[in-house]
Amino acid sequence: MLSHLVIGQMLYYGDTIFYVISFVLLMWIIKVLAWGPVTKMMQERADKISNDIDSAEKSRNDAAGLVQKREAALANSRSEAQTIVNTAKTNGQQQREQIVTQAQADVQTLKQNAQKDIEQERQDALSDARNDVADLSIEIASKIIQRELKADDQKALIDSYIEGLGKQHES
Repeated sequence: MLSHLVIGQMLYYGDTIFYVISFVLLMWIIKVLAWGPVTKMMQERADKISNDIDSAEKSRNDAAGLVQKREAALANSRSEAQTIVNTAKTNGQQQREQIVTQAQADVQTLKQNAQKDIEQERQDALSDARNDVADLSIEIASKIIQRELKADDQKALIDSYIEGLGKQHES
């Protein structure tokens, strides 16, 4: 059944040349019409991929630079925070010392005022005691003498008695 195909086939040189010329012509048409645009499209695609790779590389470098800037800013912020904390500690210590010094000065002032008040109270008590002693002395003296002293005599007697008491306290 296939034998008639094989027997009828002979190589015709004219057909072969026609086929070769047709093939070469077809290749030239493909080169002119299709190969140029395909090559151009492939080149554009390669350029786009190359640009995308370059852009990605640039973006990666920019991101790395930003990371370094952020890390530097973070380190700077930490340093500033530490400086602020140290300053606050120093200010707190100075304020504490200032408050303690002021409190000590206030205590000293209160102590001096208290000593002045005590001295004044002592002087007042001594004066009252002198007056009481003077009154008692007059009473005793009038009982002893059995007579009333005149006001001038009383005053002279009291002054001399007080001077005698003052000399006893001073020694």
